[in-house]
Amino acid sequence: MPCGEDWLSHPLGIVQGFFAQNGVNPDWEKKVIEYFKEKLKENNAPKWVPSLNEVPLHYLKPNSFVKFRCMVQDMFDPEFYMGVYETVNRNTKARVLHFGKYRDVAECGPQQEVDLNSPRTTTLERQTFYCVPVPGESTWHNFRIVSRSWKSFFNPSCNAYVNANQARVSPSTSYTPSRHKRSYEDDEDMDLQPNKQKDQHTGARQAGNGGGLQWCGEPKRLETEASSGQQLSSLNLSSPFDLNFPLPGEKGPACLVKVYEDWDCFKVNDVLELYGILSVDPVLSILNNDERDASSLLDPMECTDMAEEQRVHSPPASLVPRIHVVLAQKLQHINPLLPACLNKEESKTFVSGFMSELSPVRAELLGFLTHALLGDSLAAEYLILHLISTVYTRRDVLPLGKFTVNLSGCPRNSTFTEHLYRIIQHLVPASFRLQMTIENMNHLKFIPHKDYAANRLVSGLLQLPSNTSLVIDETLLEQGQLDTPGVHNVTALSNLITWQKVDYDFSYHQMEFPCNINVFITSEGRSLLPADCQLHLQPQLLPPNMEEYMSSLLSAVLPSVLNKFRVYLTLLRFLDYSISDEITKAVEDDFVEMRKNDPQSITADDLHQLLIVARFLSLSAGQTTLSRERWLRAKQLESLRRARLQQQKCVNGNEL
Repeated sequence: MPCGEDWLSHPLGIVQGFFAQNGVNPDWEKKVIEYFKEKLKENNAPKWVPSLNEVPLHYLKPNSFVKFRCMVQDMFDPEFYMGVYETVNRNTKARVLHFGKYRDVAECGPQQEVDLNSPRTTTLERQTFYCVPVPGESTWHNFRIVSRSWKSFFNPSCNAYVNANQARVSPSTSYTPSRHKRSYEDDEDMDLQPNKQKDQHTGARQAGNGGGLQWCGEPKRLETEASSGQQLSSLNLSSPFDLNFPLPGEKGPACLVKVYEDWDCFKVNDVLELYGILSVDPVLSILNNDERDASSLLDPMECTDMAEEQRVHSPPASLVPRIHVVLAQKLQHINPLLPACLNKEESKTFVSGFMSELSPVRAELLGFLTHALLGDSLAAEYLILHLISTVYTRRDVLPLGKFTVNLSGCPRNSTFTEHLYRIIQHLVPASFRLQMTIENMNHLKFIPHKDYAANRLVSGLLQLPSNTSLVIDETLLEQGQLDTPGVHNVTALSNLITWQKVDYDFSYHQMEFPCNINVFITSEGRSLLPADCQLHLQPQLLPPNMEEYMSSLLSAVLPSVLNKFRVYLTLLRFLDYSISDEITKAVEDDFVEMRKNDPQSITADDLHQLLIVARFLSLSAGQTTLSRERWLRAKQLESLRRARLQQQKCVNGNEL
């Protein structure tokens, strides 16, 4: 049986070895999975597996072992394949048994043919997912950590902030490109050391063509962006294939993911980490063309629908590769600075180590965000609470834990929101800034819808994975008329904020998809959209050059400190929280007393708001239970916030 690095470059050889030893006994499949599980447990083994997120497709060897971090954008119908089949040599009549798992095309020698009538043939089923890179994934996410010691995360001297993909790969030999491509060694600075190149693009601003939408931040995947153009030119395609990314400007490969076990555990919008065998066999494109030619013999109406479905479900493998999954896991989060699963025993050391030094991290983050919010420390407090908020449960249709903040008082038609978003983008693993203009609201597609002709789910802006930070910039909104699509888009945003759900359009009905999206709204006055909390910004300083001020603020923060902020904001989302009976009784008594003093202004909704603020205020300090001190601090923050709103109302009349 192959050994050494063969499991990376020739995984099908490993599979063949287990199949040859065990024959048609289904235990061979379990042994294959266990083999690769054990291999990935070896020291630093995962970082040697080439990743489709970082390595251009034309550098990956066909049928090699790869990994892919992705979101399930759509689920196709299950497909049947020959799990075991038999070939016959036309000359010697010798029969050979083959496995069909992890393959798209049957293995058959020059003098062999598949015996479709063999009694030993086994037909099995596998599920196909259409997967795309995680929408809005921040570029700092492309770096990985070598050491799992929590202190080494934040120690620049230990050189821990490096790219995870250490694999040495060579250009694919599956096809000959029309022009010479540099070797992987020549491209090492671009592909294996992206920090040098991406630092030059920090804060770059890209403009999309979807209804004038613009999105800010660093180019997402420079390597794959370049390779996509090379692939399109070498394939000589007349028009680019629609990769169906939810957000405009997204780069990176989309993949057809073939899952063999436990596919019922995965659903649309789940974020997965996959390990499997890459399939880019050129013969797939030939087979697809043959099927389209054959469909032309059918009824013209049926032919059109079938051709469109065939085009979408079987795109060229050189553009949309296939991954035959050996191992898959649903990711609890996508922050590379934390252990993948925080519930495991081995992760507790990391968590406890970080929690022991949480206070100075919070103090530094509060100071950093205070500067980003032009000296407003109260706004910085609420921004921290917002960034660690999450839907922790649902009671009937009500999502508990959502904390949408509307930051009013932002300068109109300025670059403040753009640069504030850039700060947030450097802190969270995934984010998107939606510029709320009349043009965008009327022309952009927010809601995913079902295309029955192609039998696929066409993505929309709101098809986002859990824990994405959605920043809605309302300061750009001008007077104008919302048409019917615009009204539907505003309704969709309101439903997302209020109920944390998106109703996908299936033409004949709507299907509700629960979500967990952190929405932050910037506006001049009170937002047109609902919000759990409105806070009016009170700048203490007005820099003459906003871009220069924000850039200097970012450049002044050490990478090790930024790493602490990133761990802090992700980790606190997953901490358990409870309120003791004693504190519950004290809160009830306090609420009754507040109602006595001011029955008109204190309602049950105000109590709920106070409890939410107290919850995340406690968690922000690393406390997993509510204390009297944190309850009083929550009341103080809410009092200051409400006083600001009342003051603004008095100044501007009907501001609220």
